[in-house]
Amino acid sequence: MKGYWYVADIAALASIFVKMFDNLLFGFGLLIWFVVLYKTNRLGKLPIVISLTCFLFFSYYIPSISTPNTIEESQEMTVTGKISSPVSTTDAVLQFRIRDEQSNQLLQATLFNPPVNKKEISTIKYGAICQLNGEVGQPEGARNPGQFDFQHYLASSGVHYELVLDSLADVSCTGASKLSVLYSLREKLMTYVSTHYSDSTSSWLNALVLGDDGGIPIDTEELFQRWGLSHLLAISGLHIGLVVGFVYFIFLRMGVVTREKSMWIMMVFLPIYAVLAGGEPSIWRASLMVLLVICVQKLKLTISITDVISIIFLCLLVVDGYIIYHVGFQLSFLVSFGIILSRKWLSNSTSPFITLLKLSFVAQLVIIPLQILYFYNFNPLSIILNIIVVPYFSFFVIPLMFILLFLSPIPFVSSILDQFFSWIHELLFLRLLDVIDQTSYFPFITGIFPGIVIVFYYVVLLLFMYSLQRERVVRAVQYGVMQVLVIVFLVIRPYFSPVGTVTMLDIGQGDSFVMELPYRKGTILVDAGASFSFEDMEPKETNYTQIIKPYLQYRGISKIDAIFVSHEDIDHVGSVNFITEDFEVDKIIISSYYSLDPETVVYWREKGIEVIRVNQGDELLLGDYRFTIRSPGVDRNGTNENSLVFDVRLGKQNWLFSGDIDKEAELAILNRYPNINIDILKVAHHGSNTSSDPQFLKSIQPSYALISVGKGNSYGHPTKEVIDLLAEEGIIVLRTDQHGAIQYRFTDDGAGTFYRFLP
Repeated sequence: MKGYWYVADIAALASIFVKMFDNLLFGFGLLIWFVVLYKTNRLGKLPIVISLTCFLFFSYYIPSISTPNTIEESQEMTVTGKISSPVSTTDAVLQFRIRDEQSNQLLQATLFNPPVNKKEISTIKYGAICQLNGEVGQPEGARNPGQFDFQHYLASSGVHYELVLDSLADVSCTGASKLSVLYSLREKLMTYVSTHYSDSTSSWLNALVLGDDGGIPIDTEELFQRWGLSHLLAISGLHIGLVVGFVYFIFLRMGVVTREKSMWIMMVFLPIYAVLAGGEPSIWRASLMVLLVICVQKLKLTISITDVISIIFLCLLVVDGYIIYHVGFQLSFLVSFGIILSRKWLSNSTSPFITLLKLSFVAQLVIIPLQILYFYNFNPLSIILNIIVVPYFSFFVIPLMFILLFLSPIPFVSSILDQFFSWIHELLFLRLLDVIDQTSYFPFITGIFPGIVIVFYYVVLLLFMYSLQRERVVRAVQYGVMQVLVIVFLVIRPYFSPVGTVTMLDIGQGDSFVMELPYRKGTILVDAGASFSFEDMEPKETNYTQIIKPYLQYRGISKIDAIFVSHEDIDHVGSVNFITEDFEVDKIIISSYYSLDPETVVYWREKGIEVIRVNQGDELLLGDYRFTIRSPGVDRNGTNENSLVFDVRLGKQNWLFSGDIDKEAELAILNRYPNINIDILKVAHHGSNTSSDPQFLKSIQPSYALISVGKGNSYGHPTKEVIDLLAEEGIIVLRTDQHGAIQYRFTDDGAGTFYRFLP
């Protein structure tokens, strides 16, 4: 099996793909590949038998991620069990996982606003036996396409229920595991660092040495994510290399111990550091690789680096089947395999700069599918930026963080280094990175990356690297072109699709519709609401960052042709300015009675947005589709009453978007347009009884009624009166509080079909 452990890894991955995509073709493909290799004498019987064994074993061993189809009501319960995860504590929340001894279920325990005094939570430790009283229910799942799915995230770790605690009085714990000593030491080290260094320096030291990035500002994390630099915030091989080098220098080069004893020291210290550094898959991968190499040397065996990483991959899967779903695990092994498979090509360069360029190029090629899969975009310039930033972190930031930790007891020296780092990193590097982001960020918004396309991409990537290793330049260029075409395909595929969509997003108590015309002839938004703070009545970014922006990127949308804003209320317009910050917007369409404040006028003008005011009877042509304005015809002296109302024909169905108009405005539309006929009605004012006049509904005769309303909202929307009225008229009701996002897919040749995001 020597030299062929990577084949077992491929077999394990094939079994995982069969389970993830529910497609046996991956298994058949593996068998065909084995037959070809065996017939051509390139693979013997033993590797094939072991690899097939791995395929069968992991087919049953790797757990599927399943989330319940029905939503269970939360209920008060008492849970007794053992804490099975490190305890995470911030100013906002305390979290840990506990395995219920009665049901053997793993639960996520959460306490919001924990006590500031750490002594009050000192009994809550890893391995402690606890009795918890709280509300047990299913975690909140995604309610919109592209939205982060917290329920799925927990399920990928085997957690299907969340236990919310009201106070610390609901927790009673005794005992602890021996590992809790290391976790407590980690907490003390982080506290020690925070008290000895400035906020800026301590946040980076804790992140890059102790694996806690909670102190890194969110905007900085987002900046790193946009430029494909997130891997620099993960502790991995470079950190382990520094630790091993330090141990080697202190204990061996300085003559403290022999080489044999220094190996034993590293074998003991590396697992300890892996726990102190947060225990993420990337740190375990790097630590275990070093430990395996040391063991092999002690046994006087020879093993290739490819076999080392392949064996570690299989071992980690056996220890925790859920680890395959961990993003850090995926990134760490993909990049490592990519570098190992291209090591011959990397070593051909005599210039360190060219080697670094190649290294960055390979790493970026490997992580592109994951970047697109999780963030729906790819920034080609990130390859170039990595060439600059990776050496800066590798040779300056990360080594300095370790030095700062060891020199922290020396106040004068640590203070000077603290100021030096803050000046270099905060005032120069991060500011420069922000300028680059503001001037040179031109991402490819690709939308979702289909699973089968991901597999195809990596097959082509392997062929590309193989050709580079064999110095077959022409063949490598051909495979490289194929990879580029895959990315181009993702970007341009909406422009070849005859299917259009209208999506009513579930943003809670507010409206937000996204209209995509066939062949991407136009992308039009109808309202973009936000939640708000009752203290200052300012819109919050939550709806935009968690729902609207992810959905637009999920759909591969980078440009918005028009935004219809029905009226001035925050639950309809609150996210518009957030959208204009990140997306190119051509037009904003409002009624003649819309009250625009001077600051918004200036802001939209600076963004190059054309503001179009419309009146009753006006017609707009957007992407060959005619939008007819039906209201307001006169000033009704109210934001809701003056809502912009228009209709448009999509998929042989007439749509009416009605904002928050009242019954009087509805009847005025009937008086002006007595023969108006509507198939799909956006019910006005979230189903309030101030709207949906019986005469209005009888006259327009819609087949479907869409209600955008917040789950469990305090306004009582939609009212029973309106729901009963719609039922009497035989109108099918689709509402976001019950069904999540509602999507209508249509073509120009036929009527469309509605799809509910939630079952």
